[in-house]
Amino acid sequence: MSDHKTMTLTLIVWRQKSATDPGKFETYTAKNITSHHSFLEMLDCVNEDLINADKEPIVFDHDCREGICGMCSQVINGKPHGGQERTTVCQLHMRKFKDGDTIYIEPWRARAFPIVKDLIVDRAALDTIIQAGGYTSCHTGGVPDGNAVMIPKPIAEEATDAAECIGCGACVAGCPNGAAMLFTGAKVSQLALLPQGRPEAAARVLKMTAAASECGFGNCSNHYECGAVCPKGVDVKFIARMNREFIKAQFA
Repeated sequence: MSDHKTMTLTLIVWRQKSATDPGKFETYTAKNITSHHSFLEMLDCVNEDLINADKEPIVFDHDCREGICGMCSQVINGKPHGGQERTTVCQLHMRKFKDGDTIYIEPWRARAFPIVKDLIVDRAALDTIIQAGGYTSCHTGGVPDGNAVMIPKPIAEEATDAAECIGCGACVAGCPNGAAMLFTGAKVSQLALLPQGRPEAAARVLKMTAAASECGFGNCSNHYECGAVCPKGVDVKFIARMNREFIKAQFA
């Protein structure tokens, strides 16, 4: 498609006023969309048309639009974030689609993520898991020297890989059980790998897994959809590491 051509697309969008109201799909037309538009920019254009027609715009979540915050949580054509590898919705561009396409857009679907409105869900349950133990307790004071605690490079790199999780919840939306095991596993592993996190490792994994269960997340049954849809490519090996930490904690 050349740069000067535009697309017209049909959007089938989930509309819901609140968690307690029944929702339904509604059909909209996206006009004059170019391949250079991002997916969110396309929705902005549709909302401008709706506002100009005195209709209520489609409500969706976003913040950084740089693939960092993870707030742009949408299921597009059945795939969290649209299914493009290592791509959040805000990084998804309309060049992935073609003129005349029909696009289905839904919110995350999970018991632990109640719908706030339209495409926005309440992901506070992920914060609850972090509050339960996703931190290290330490005395504040002067900044320690960067080399005060020596950490082997492979360990530092693996911890960094786990820390790439942005807490978007795509793993939960992709999991048929609505599990948050990849998110929790990444947060547990990130700290368990480092010497600063080892003193509280046992208490941390017990508290965080208990919080996940209390929030209504399901259990892992090895579908691996979580890793497939993660926009940051967080590896499912961190679920295995969390399970090992959990077993060790039983004997701590």
